[in-house]
Amino acid sequence: MAALASSASLRLAVAPLAGKTQARLSSAQSELAGLSQGFANLSVSRTPAQPAVSRVVTPVAKRVCDLTGKRRNNGYSVSFSNHRTKKVQQPNLQYKRVWWEEGQRYVRLKLSTKAIKTLEWKGLDKMAKEAGIDLSKF
Repeated sequence: MAALASSASLRLAVAPLAGKTQARLSSAQSELAGLSQGFANLSVSRTPAQPAVSRVVTPVAKRVCDLTGKRRNNGYSVSFSNHRTKKVQQPNLQYKRVWWEEGQRYVRLKLSTKAIKTLEWKGLDKMAKEAGIDLSKF
């Protein structure tokens, strides 16, 4: 009941001031009348606004061997009851700094462990030529 009484008294108190607020509003409107001319020269950009929160996308390197092209394999994990669930088999990739004799510098490559063994046997130039890779870009 007290809340109803207080809201009713507020309405009664505001009602007699309605004429004075009307006069205040009209004087405020006349003060703001010149602002519309200032806004006439502004141009509106049609480009969309930037989002408040930008998503940070971190690049993920491909899991592919640079020399052999080995990549992930989709296989199955088979239980004793022969229930099959999908499983991804990733290659064993290592970043390796390899001396490139022709370029007289080190080349940093992402190699599978099988490619590292083959590299020791064949050599970097021969493997790069077979794979069709330009080592100067590494």
